[in-house]
Amino acid sequence: MEEYINGTIAPRIRGDGGWIEFVSFEDNVLSVVFRGECSKCQILDRCISWIEDMVKKDLGLEIKIEARRVKPFFWDNN
Repeated sequence: MEEYINGTIAPRIRGDGGWIEFVSFEDNVLSVVFRGECSKCQILDRCISWIEDMVKKDLGLEIKIEARRVKPFFWDNN
């Protein structure tokens, strides 16, 4: 799954200024971190649904995605 995310999904997301990082895949739950433009995207839920559909189409797996957004360090107010 990590290879699929890094090799297939990540390049497409980077094309829009976003960034996805693989965290883990266990019991058909994919954990990822979204950064870059994804960290402030208002329609990230559509992207998550698209990724679930792509995994089903390409790998034949029904998965659930647990996503976390991480803002760039320079957006912190600390």
